[in-house]
Amino acid sequence: MESGAGKHWTEEEVKALLSVWSEKNIRKQLHGTLRNKGIFIYIAKRLQELGVCRDWKQCRAKYKNLKYEYRTVKYAHNSGDVTKTMKFFHDLDAILRYEPVTQLAAEENGRCSATEIQLNTSPTTDSTQ
Repeated sequence: MESGAGKHWTEEEVKALLSVWSEKNIRKQLHGTLRNKGIFIYIAKRLQELGVCRDWKQCRAKYKNLKYEYRTVKYAHNSGDVTKTMKFFHDLDAILRYEPVTQLAAEENGRCSATEIQLNTSPTTDSTQ
């Protein structure tokens, strides 16, 4: 499947990107890295193995767009607006649900430091035997 710059991502291409993105080591590297060109070069190579011809810039742009759209829909749902939706919401929710969120915490000297907390938005289930 030939895809060039400016071409829309097909459903199969997005599914391939999500399958690579859902791998634990990829999620971990994407979360902890600000300069992530190398990670997206690796993702583009993995996608090429799956028959998706996209360069690392296209992969990064699609990643950012999907993440933004997911957060917009998630915020709307949390605000009570269930009419807002997106095609791969459940897939993205599975990938991003446990992503640590950086919060600023005030220290004794008046400065702020970034701390990570892990959000678990799924209900806890207790199994009694």
